Amino acid sequence: MDPITLTSDRLRLRAFVPEDEDIVHAHCQDPAIRRWTTVPDPYTREDAVFFLNRLVPDGWRDDSDYAFAVEPRDGGPLFAAIGLHARGGGVWEVGFWLAPERRGQGYMAEAVRTVAHWAFTGLGCVRLIWRAEIGNTGSRAVAERVGFTVEGVQRAGLLHKGTLRDGWVGSLLPSDFGLPSPVPYLPPREAPPAVDPRASALPGDSGTVGPGA
Repeated sequence: MDPITLTSDRLRLRAFVPEDEDIVHAHCQDPAIRRWTTVPDPYTREDAVFFLNRLVPDGWRDDSDYAFAVEPRDGGPLFAAIGLHARGGGVWEVGFWLAPERRGQGYMAEAVRTVAHWAFTGLGCVRLIWRAEIGNTGSRAVAERVGFTVEGVQRAGLLHKGTLRDGWVGSLLPSDFGLPSPVPYLPPREAPPAVDPRASALPGDSGTVGPGA
């Protein structure tokens, strides 16, 4: 896919270009961005060049990753990044970072809603997922504000800088935005009954084991 531009009430989401090197490098010096996201730490000029000249264009060309620079709609420098990452079967994952001086103003939630709507209407997305390491309360607040359902915890679900970490996982469906799904979705009418572990015991089995257990 050729890079596209998306807009919302306050934001313009465009493809990154090599000329963004200085500002991307500067933003990625923020300790919170380096701590909670997958950007390299430390973040060097070479990392910015590789991201802008290799990762971004390769992702758009391969239809595997769509990265957007987020800037004010009425003009101004970029202050956030957001990306959609293909996970197969019509499932996409969203990831993002935001410059510290812009936090707490609703910009990231607005950007996530914008790319989510495009994913559902333009990419045939059937399920958009969000994941964050446990403790990343800022990212979780954005996800919940957008409407993601936090489904639980994935143990060792995130590989972050060489270490497996537990992560929150949430989902957003087209129906959450009042949109039809490309594939029919049939949720259960009621939750299945809880399974009593004793019900699987064989007749006459007390469920105990010998000494030393």
